[in-house]
Amino acid sequence: MFRNLKAAAVAALCCSLLGAGLTGCDEEAVDSWDPFASSSPKNEVTLVSGTKKLDVGGTSVNVSCSDGGEKGKPVVVLMHGGGHDLTKLAAFQKTLGKEHRVCSYDRLGAGASAKPSGPQSFASTGKILTGVLDQVAGDAPVVLAGHSLGGLIAARYAPDHVDRVKGLVLMDATPPTMAADIAKTIPESAKGPAAQVRAQNLAVFQGQNPEKLVIKDGEVRSAGSIPVEVIKHGKPYLGAIPQYGQSLEQVWSAGQRKWLALSSDSQLSTAEKSGHDIYIDQPDAAVKAIKRVASEAAK
Repeated sequence: MFRNLKAAAVAALCCSLLGAGLTGCDEEAVDSWDPFASSSPKNEVTLVSGTKKLDVGGTSVNVSCSDGGEKGKPVVVLMHGGGHDLTKLAAFQKTLGKEHRVCSYDRLGAGASAKPSGPQSFASTGKILTGVLDQVAGDAPVVLAGHSLGGLIAARYAPDHVDRVKGLVLMDATPPTMAADIAKTIPESAKGPAAQVRAQNLAVFQGQNPEKLVIKDGEVRSAGSIPVEVIKHGKPYLGAIPQYGQSLEQVWSAGQRKWLALSSDSQLSTAEKSGHDIYIDQPDAAVKAIKRVASEAAK
């Protein structure tokens, strides 16, 4: 899908607007991510340790858990960006796992998880997340830490699950109104690489992506007073998109501020030395945020 774009524009596009990271932004990579619809009853289970395939509503979901810290602490669940999988989070998970129980999982169609049977929504991918939490966290409180598309999914999920989700960390999360922002920032009359960026992104948000996820814009709903950390990138790499790069940086920053409405205890910070992959470029900023949220969630 992206092979006809100039390299700089492709990198900027995939890194943030699509959430596909700094690499793997060609057509083959984009055709390899997917979610699903199914619910899993909460049972008494032995919590996962290491990497394992879980049965979630009859579907195979690949999960990795690192056991660390004291019992009773919130379980930190890492959520990868679009086009990534849990292997991208492995080093970061290992660092966090020294003090916390930390888990990550491949959404359906990503990594080693099964592919979905059809189009997905935030509701259906949320059902998979619920099934995963049942088996990796049990009754323990959970902190969701999501990158890019994973952050968007976490932020949509949390308001409906405040009984379980006690904190959020959004690492350069896809903004809540990104489809409209792109359509407005890059006009239909745009030419060249910018026109391709516009068309491809709008198609992706309509469900033409490997997760077959329809990424609908929406208002930010409140999750009450749970601790929320929003971290945005500091390196303005979206400027690589000709003519409209600076404007895209501005709407991206505005989108990060919108996420503050998630909670009365929200904070926004900038990872000054980081591009889109904050947990790789500036992991200390992400670790600090997760520790702060986990500590507050434990009270």
